[in-house]
Amino acid sequence: MFRRMAITSTPLASGPGWRVFDVCCTAGPADPVFEEQHGSYCLAAVLAGTFQYRAPSGRALLAPGAVLLGNQGQCFECGHAHGRGDRCLSVRFDAACWEDLVAAVPGARHADFAQPRLPPLPELLPFAAGLAVATEAAALEELAFGFAGAALETLADHPSTGRVGARDERRIAGSVRRIEQALDAPLPLALLAADAAMSPYHYLRTFARVVGTTPHRFVLRARLERAARLLRGSAVPVATVALEAGFADLSTFHASFRRWMGASPAAYRAGRARAVRRASATFLPPAP
Repeated sequence: MFRRMAITSTPLASGPGWRVFDVCCTAGPADPVFEEQHGSYCLAAVLAGTFQYRAPSGRALLAPGAVLLGNQGQCFECGHAHGRGDRCLSVRFDAACWEDLVAAVPGARHADFAQPRLPPLPELLPFAAGLAVATEAAALEELAFGFAGAALETLADHPSTGRVGARDERRIAGSVRRIEQALDAPLPLALLAADAAMSPYHYLRTFARVVGTTPHRFVLRARLERAARLLRGSAVPVATVALEAGFADLSTFHASFRRWMGASPAAYRAGRARAVRRASATFLPPAP
C-alpha cells in the first residue's frame, strides 16, 4: 500500500526564501495515487525514473531531464503507472522570493506557471547537473537561482505539448527507462522503435510529444549529464568518462559537452563553467 513514507525528502541547503531538497520516491504501479499540495513555488529537476504529474496547470509524463513546475498552494497528484520510483532535485521558493526573481527575468510577467513541466532542454542541463553534484550551500544557492531564472527565460519558447493516449504514454515511459539502463550502448532510432513495438516515424513523433524532445537529444542529454556527474565526482580520465557515458568518439564528446555545458570537460571538472556562473549571478538576490 502506498504511504507517505514512500517519499524521502532530504534537505540539501536553504537560505532566505529558498530551499533545495533531494527527493526520492519508491512508489510503483500497484500503489494508489493521492493528492498533495505545493507549499511553495517548486521547480523539480528529474534525475531518474518516470512519473505522471497532474495539476490544474495540466498533465504530463515527467522523464529524466524534465522539470516539474508547481505553483504555491496548488494541489497535485503524482503516479507511477509505468514503473517504480523516481528521483528529483526540488528547488523551492517562498512567494516573496519567487516574485522578486520573476521580476528580474525579462519577459516574465506572471508568478504562476501556466504549464506543468518543461521538457529536457540544453539550457537547463548545466544547472541540473550542477545541482546533482554540488555539496556546498553557496554553490547550491547559485545553482538554484540560476536554474529558476533559466527555466523562466525558456518557458515562453516551450509551450506544453498536447495529450497523448495511455497506450503510447506507457510505451514511451518504458522506452525512457530502458534508455536509462543502456546509455553506454548504441541506441539508434530503429532499435528504440522496434523495442517499443512502433514504426520509427510513429515512435519519433510520439516520443517528442510525450517527453518534449527527440530521442536523439534525450539520449545525448542523458549521456552528458552522466559525464558531468563523473567529471565532478571522480578523478578518472576524461577519455574514460566519455566511454562510460556512452560516447564512442572522444572528439564528439568534447564538442557536445562544450556546446551543452558551456565549457570543455577539463574546464568543467575544474569548476570553470563561466556561463553557468554568470547566469546564476544574474538572478541571485542582492547581498544583505
